Amino acid sequence: MGEATAPPATIKDVAALAGVSVPTVSRYLTGAARISDDKRARVAAAVAKLNFTPNPAARALGGRAPGVVAVLAGNTSRYGYAETLRGIEEAARADGHLVTITALDGAGEKELGAAVGLALSQPVAGVIVLAFDPAGVAALNGLPGGVPAVALSGGRFDGRAQIVIDEDAGAFALTSHLLSLGHPTVHHVRVPSPEGEGGRTEGWRRALLAAGRPVPAIIEASWEPAEARPLGRALAGRDEVTAVFCGNDEVAMGVMAGLRDRGVRVPRDVSVAGFDDHPLAQLWDPALTTVAQDFAELGRRGWQLLRDRAVGESLITLTPDLILRASTAAPRPGRPARDH
Repeated sequence: MGEATAPPATIKDVAALAGVSVPTVSRYLTGAARISDDKRARVAAAVAKLNFTPNPAARALGGRAPGVVAVLAGNTSRYGYAETLRGIEEAARADGHLVTITALDGAGEKELGAAVGLALSQPVAGVIVLAFDPAGVAALNGLPGGVPAVALSGGRFDGRAQIVIDEDAGAFALTSHLLSLGHPTVHHVRVPSPEGEGGRTEGWRRALLAAGRPVPAIIEASWEPAEARPLGRALAGRDEVTAVFCGNDEVAMGVMAGLRDRGVRVPRDVSVAGFDDHPLAQLWDPALTTVAQDFAELGRRGWQLLRDRAVGESLITLTPDLILRASTAAPRPGRPARDH
């Protein structure tokens, strides 16, 4: 038998031999950014020694030639999705790349596979997947091997290049703040999660357990604010409810409307908080306490990761910010039973 053929060198092999990072090698190969003469010489020597041939997709992503970047998204109209798409498109366009967007709303398994196949039927330099929902996760898991891809989400996926917003940390901070105001516990209205409980629910639960507080039953909601209004009316009939954390701002606005329908005042009777920092959150009455996620920055960073690391695994975590506004306050002592 003949000797086995050694596998071709990878960009990671070049980086290791040159003693630099993978993004530095990528920038050398594509000319997308200036690097020092010393690093340039080391990378050039490593490329020559390993007889390294760069991936055509990596060359396109780096800017040597215009490329098409495919974005797969379960939704394109909701605030978080739309802002993330804006960040991707602006950053890619600034680097001379075209972005195509495939919306996967309501697609069944067969339709989803067809949509992903159509998006990849043209030559693409890479793919960015908004894995915020089951459709996005299914699209991510269905990508063929060898396609440079980045996942954007609120949770982690093994073996993927990804930008993650730490929703768990944001929900933990928000719930802990409500407890610090004196609320005995915090009720949770959950929005659909792509997998498992989701970081927002996990952070809420973790904060309650860390404080030794009771964990109320979760109230399930859809993404539609109008459908959250009846949930607010139902919560108004429960005297033990003093604080409510909603899975996003629009659902929180629906819950507040339902509470108001029953004469329950926010925050005098019940504190309500959301998640995302929707543009209307600060204009709502009362202005909504929330957790701010910079979705446009998420999109920009996703493009940068795809551009600089056309292949490989990496994880970048973005931390959201707690935004305190008028919809939350300390529980009113000696609050009388509500008149329903």
